[in-house]
Amino acid sequence: MSEEKKRFIQEFVPGKQITLSHVIANPDVDMFDKLGIEESGALGILTLTPSETVIIAGDYATKAAHVGIGFLDRFTGSLVLIGSVSEVDMSLREVNRFLSETLGYTPSAITKS
Repeated sequence: MSEEKKRFIQEFVPGKQITLSHVIANPDVDMFDKLGIEESGALGILTLTPSETVIIAGDYATKAAHVGIGFLDRFTGSLVLIGSVSEVDMSLREVNRFLSETLGYTPSAITKS
């Protein structure tokens, strides 16, 4: 019996944009275990195109607010920030503002759950 291999195909939207900005307030403790990151009051999730922008966003987020980087992937453009709800929210707002005003990116609405 052969095992079927699955492939992951990622498509990128042309241009410079923030495709997702989301704050998860007070996530379940199990989520941190599953993600393998430090427990905190909130998670902030960003996805960016082009994907290398996540390096700039991670640097700027940690300078704009008291947050840490839970996960950063320069190949997919995914960034997970950890900290208090207010600090994570502020970091997402500041990253959106900076990338939009300084680098000409299309910002995204910040959503919360």
